[in-house]
Amino acid sequence: MILGQRNRHGVSMGVRRSTVVAAVALALGSVSLTTLARAQTANDLIARKAGAQSDKSRLLVEGREIVYNRDKNTVAASGDVELNYGGRTLQADRVTLDRTNGRVHATGNVRMIEANGTVTTGDRFELTDDFRTGFIDSLRSVQETRDAQGPVVTRFSAPRGERVDGQTTTFQNGTYTACEPCRDNPERPPLWQVKAARVIHNNEERRIYYENATIEVAGVPIGFWPYFWTPDPSVKRESGFLAPRYIHTKALGYGAAIPYFWAISPDKDLTLYPTFHSRQGFLMQAEYRQRFHTGGLNIRAAGIAQQDEDAFLPGPYGAGDRRWRGSIETTGRFNINENWHYGWDVALLSDKWFLQNYKIRSESFAATNYVLPESTSQAFLRGQGDRSFFDMRAMYFQGLSFADWQKQLPGITPVIDYDKRVNGPDPIGGEVRFQFNFANINRAATQFSSTSIANRAYPYAPPGFQSVLPTAYGTGLYGTAIPYESCAVFQRGACIVNGLAGNFARVSAEASWRRRFIDDAGQTWTPFAYLRADGFFNNFDGDGYQNYAVTNFIRTQGNDFVGRVMPAVGLEYRYPFVADAGRYGVHTVQPIGQIIARPNETGYRRIANEDAHSLVYDDSNLFDWDKFSGYDRAEGGVRANVGIQYNVATPSGWTGSALFGQSYQVAGHNSFGAADLLNTGAGSGLDSRASDFVGRVQVNPSENFSLITRGRFGKDDFSVNGFEAQAVANFKPFFPIAASLTYARYEAQPQQGYLYRREGLRPAVAWDITPNWSIGGSVLFDLDRYLELRDTYATALGGLAAIDKRTERWTVAQTNIGLTYRDECTTLSVNYLTSPRLAATGMRDTDRTVLVRLELRTLGQSNVSQSISTTTADGIATR
Repeated sequence: MILGQRNRHGVSMGVRRSTVVAAVALALGSVSLTTLARAQTANDLIARKAGAQSDKSRLLVEGREIVYNRDKNTVAASGDVELNYGGRTLQADRVTLDRTNGRVHATGNVRMIEANGTVTTGDRFELTDDFRTGFIDSLRSVQETRDAQGPVVTRFSAPRGERVDGQTTTFQNGTYTACEPCRDNPERPPLWQVKAARVIHNNEERRIYYENATIEVAGVPIGFWPYFWTPDPSVKRESGFLAPRYIHTKALGYGAAIPYFWAISPDKDLTLYPTFHSRQGFLMQAEYRQRFHTGGLNIRAAGIAQQDEDAFLPGPYGAGDRRWRGSIETTGRFNINENWHYGWDVALLSDKWFLQNYKIRSESFAATNYVLPESTSQAFLRGQGDRSFFDMRAMYFQGLSFADWQKQLPGITPVIDYDKRVNGPDPIGGEVRFQFNFANINRAATQFSSTSIANRAYPYAPPGFQSVLPTAYGTGLYGTAIPYESCAVFQRGACIVNGLAGNFARVSAEASWRRRFIDDAGQTWTPFAYLRADGFFNNFDGDGYQNYAVTNFIRTQGNDFVGRVMPAVGLEYRYPFVADAGRYGVHTVQPIGQIIARPNETGYRRIANEDAHSLVYDDSNLFDWDKFSGYDRAEGGVRANVGIQYNVATPSGWTGSALFGQSYQVAGHNSFGAADLLNTGAGSGLDSRASDFVGRVQVNPSENFSLITRGRFGKDDFSVNGFEAQAVANFKPFFPIAASLTYARYEAQPQQGYLYRREGLRPAVAWDITPNWSIGGSVLFDLDRYLELRDTYATALGGLAAIDKRTERWTVAQTNIGLTYRDECTTLSVNYLTSPRLAATGMRDTDRTVLVRLELRTLGQSNVSQSISTTTADGIATR
């Protein structure tokens, strides 16, 4: 077996001792030596006879006593002897140089230090006079290098070893490990080691060969190999086999992969991952990587001819009707210059379930809402200056859950953003900002969502879904056909449209100015103004799926253009009051007022809102000029924002801050109360003339503790419409524990499809039990899950409510618990993960996985992932 090395870094360090009592330099040529009393004369003679010889061709001998025997033609040195030649240093209690045969015999605490810092010790050395070849008894070799984790020390040992030409050392009945010996009991076996009949370390090839090798953990053999080799720890990249990988799932059976890494050249490599599954056959994966002067790219491909297609559900719920499945992905990042770079992430998949079914690593894979996965492909060009920014990209989204209908997912071709800030010209001064955005979005089918309880289990299913499901699963469980969509015709208050079919382009440009003035009383005045223009080019697809359903609300035939101009002027006022209370700190109270005047928003009923879906009103955007998250909507009318801010800082390091405020629609039409296709502003807290109150409190008693809370409270009764809190405590170095607790609660927004309040709690902790052992994890509790279970299934799926009667409030939505052991040579981690997923039944099931990772540093690592779920995975058949 050959173990390759894909990522490793190495450096070497030099070590030298120089306690000199008497010294004699001995040239390799014919030189007469005198006694210790004439050492200096001998040195002079050597220097004269060496002539133009370099320092590396001379042997320097240091010792307390040096004796030259003319009859035997030997030189004997004793007492802290040190010999230096060719960058190597040999230290011993006694050294004898036989000039007749050119051999060096060293005994007693012998130690040789290589130029690269490798230290070799033994009881007796017999070497040539250049230290390159010979034999060593009770051999021990220590080499310090560096890998991606930092410095690493490797150790070889053997009863006897042979050194050949300074490049190869053979350890007879040798051992190899990267673990430190036990300080209290050095004779005890290290945590892991490789024992072999012969261990051959070739420095020229930078490889370590093992013959008849056994790997031991805590002295217990766990594996035997007749022959294998590994790269030297200093090697960064080396061709060869990587550590094997194992997999087991219900649909795939038992599987094993032995990856092979091929270092084609310093700038490119190829990794092959042949994997055999007992149920599905041979899966081939490959990854090609190449680096250039300006960047790099990689290409990943995977493919299989499935042997047991019945392991997966039939379409459209799985890939049970496919024999050939696979994927091709590529990623690239390149620099044009120091300010400009471009790149891409592209994924082509045979079906939406392939990556998950076969556990394929993918850089395009992402999960939303902990449930719905998707693959994102994009290409981009980005520029960054001191005060400017440019970004252009095209994006394609592929849904990877059965609940996704690809025709409803948008394509972006492209979206362009430009932002530039400059100093304002005299005499206005201040800062001038230019912003530009262009977006072109297309979609094949209109996407609806119901704002009622009905059909919550299948909000995105394609036509015909209700007739296929009973057939796919049998009528015993689902005896009644499930309705597809209640929004047959758009009804305000009952439906929202997440996206329209067709092609929609928008161009937006904005120029703004602001300048801050501070008067003699300390008051801060910031006038500002902006002018924004938008043009919407709507090309409705008259033949697009389901566009007919919204004809009563928006034009859905042919082309349409909508223009909008939004000028605005405003003023922001702040007046900080500062009080110095000595040891009680410096306190600052600052009232803030802001008013913005602009005309009413127009055209919002005739556009497809694509980039302003989300609207979260809190303290972070209380004083934003426009609180919409994107360009498709533009806040209009006259609005005033007011608040008060408090800060405190004490000499002991205690700090705190608070903000509380409200927003008012002073005049004109309230954009947040205007219903568009998404009911964007409904229930946001901004949809009435006087908004909800928003606030934030943050306290930091020290650098190790912090507490931050923020909330949105009803304008009439101060009811909690939204609340977030997080406490973080780091007890180190007094106690090895760090912990956090996060809580969030948001009231229901039925106009936007959130029928129930959203509430969750997430505690997390990390505890270093010992310097080597640590445990940590987090648990996410879904505190509103019981509401949905109680009502949604009963209404939408009838008898299915009897199958799942869970009504407990403390539903675990996600768990990550891990136990880790780590020392200088070994890492062992065991993780237990649970996460929700939208299973093929349409319900949210829980995926439970155990991950085990073992790394023997410098030797390799192995990962095992095992699902222990009893529920049906997305696309996996129950049989």
